Amino acid sequence: MDPSAELTATIALTMGVGWASGINLYAAILTLGILGAGGHIELPANLLIVQEPVVLIAAALMFAIEFFADKTPGVDSAWDALHTFIRIPAGAVLAAGAVGEVSPGLMVAAGLLGGSMATISHGAKAGSRLLVNASPEPLSNWFASLAEDVAVISGLWLALYHPFFFFAAYTLFLLLLIWLLPKLWLGLQKLAGYISRRFRAQTH
Repeated sequence: MDPSAELTATIALTMGVGWASGINLYAAILTLGILGAGGHIELPANLLIVQEPVVLIAAALMFAIEFFADKTPGVDSAWDALHTFIRIPAGAVLAAGAVGEVSPGLMVAAGLLGGSMATISHGAKAGSRLLVNASPEPLSNWFASLAEDVAVISGLWLALYHPFFFFAAYTLFLLLLIWLLPKLWLGLQKLAGYISRRFRAQTH
């Protein structure tokens, strides 16, 4: 692989693991670990740990728990709140490992990038789920969760095999998020107002 292609692949993997970790950390680790252990990709030395059987088993177990927790109204938002302290640091660590053997400064920069991307994707997921939970039927939670799982796996696949398509897809993600932010904020304000009114009605 020529230097420019290698640099592009490294940047895509760094961004990909950070973004994916913010949505579903365990699916991201499973995807990388299975592809690496199966010989489909060659992971950087600092990410080889995700191929270890004990890591794959732990990630599979947590993915199974999240699979159902993430599809239960109310439970999914509580799960997201708890994972604020897990997904973002893990995204930073995975991104730092994705750059391979480089200087400490570059590893810190990659960690900051990965952590920032995990923060953005986690915030988008958690905020949108609060609005989904306001709907009266549970199927929307299943559709949203399944779409997120598919997005994580396909996004990492693009980052690994088609970096430029990943860059394009991530740009669309950011544009969509910018368009949705005012609507999410308005929706969250309405939801907070509704909860506040219900609380006051029950206390009087």
